[in-house]
Amino acid sequence: MKSLHPDGGGERGFTLIELLVALMIFAMLASAGVLLLGNSVSAQAQVKARLDDLAAVQRAGGALAADLGQAVPRISRTETGTLAPAFWSHREGEGVPVLQFVRGGWDNLGNLPRPSLQKVEYWVRQGRLERRTYAQVDGAAGDEPAALLDQVEDVALRFRDAQGEWRDEWTPTQPDLMPRAVEMTVTRAGEPGVTLRFLVGPGPAEKQAVQGEGDFG
Repeated sequence: MKSLHPDGGGERGFTLIELLVALMIFAMLASAGVLLLGNSVSAQAQVKARLDDLAAVQRAGGALAADLGQAVPRISRTETGTLAPAFWSHREGEGVPVLQFVRGGWDNLGNLPRPSLQKVEYWVRQGRLERRTYAQVDGAAGDEPAALLDQVEDVALRFRDAQGEWRDEWTPTQPDLMPRAVEMTVTRAGEPGVTLRFLVGPGPAEKQAVQGEGDFG
């Protein structure tokens, strides 16, 4: 670009100072654009991570809702032959499941020689919420667990009884007794706790006193 000389002596180009100023302005605009683009990419990554976390929680909630909604009052036996109540909750660390029960409605699309009932356990181990199933309700070894959620720091459970009261522990007075609903609060690393509630399949009425039912350890 050319301009007239101040003394009218003809045309001249930009001076070095003018070029430097123009380059500095261009550099500032480019830096601002790069910063804005970087912030946008970072925000998109954070939103995607948050959506992925929410989707994982929804998938875990869906599995729990399907299992608990079809829970049945079926007493089972462990691998060692010990009787286990129809619905049991443990708070003894990673060595035992936090939930253990039997559900119905297990699809058998391949017509395999197995029942429609399925024993299900939920574990919290090594920062993961895991679901473990058994091919047979009584005496069978469990399958490999499937991880539902990672970065799990704590899982707190509450159980609603037939009187509508919420209990922090479920220690049934009869082996086939089940709660009416389960509340699970999952706390993950860097995230606020998420509370989920699930209805439990119908079970028998609670009896006044039950004795001599055997060992349900």
